[in-house]
Amino acid sequence: MVRVVVADDEGLVRAGVRAILDSAKDIEVVAEAEDGLLAVEMIRRHRPDVVLLDVRMPNLSGLDAISGIRAISPDTAVIVLTTFLEDDYIAGALHDGALGFMLKAADPRELIDGVRAVADGAAYLSPRVARRVIAGLGAGRMNREAAARKRVAGLTTRERELLGLLVAGLSNAEVGRRMHLAEGTVKSYVSAILSRLEVRNRVQAAIIGHEAGLAPQEPSSS
Repeated sequence: MVRVVVADDEGLVRAGVRAILDSAKDIEVVAEAEDGLLAVEMIRRHRPDVVLLDVRMPNLSGLDAISGIRAISPDTAVIVLTTFLEDDYIAGALHDGALGFMLKAADPRELIDGVRAVADGAAYLSPRVARRVIAGLGAGRMNREAAARKRVAGLTTRERELLGLLVAGLSNAEVGRRMHLAEGTVKSYVSAILSRLEVRNRVQAAIIGHEAGLAPQEPSSS
């Protein structure tokens, strides 16, 4: 019998997933959780074979819960079940140890097959997710972009705006004119960005900004 915990902040979703899984004679839903912290506690208490995690939950997101779950119950296979088909979520989940990534819009049979697969130690991706992963495999693009976005998220709004101008190849003087800053202030901003991103020069910073999808901002109206 495959024992499963279902974690989602929407009661109707949990009820629907339970109904689907209960229709399989070899699968048993042993607990439900409406947030990430409770999901971790249910894993600790029940030690299930599989946990289905929503990405966005209160208190602790599904992605943030993966590492904790892997630490307290390494034999529990994690499937992320979400409506959000985003590269950052896919790369983050798989990097942290999830064996499955599925969409809530998937066919009910697919959900059962996915639970069985990860319980047996295999990986399982919804077909649309698999296509995104394959498309992102070239030169590790998906992982690089996810990592770049994570690093850029630590910058202030003003720093991200300035980094976008570095991506465009603007000099300090041109950045100063665009953002109405003294050139010395621009240099201070650039130094802070290099420090926060932990890179040596503005070229490396611009590469990270490009991979994070930062685009130059339009000139501000005076």
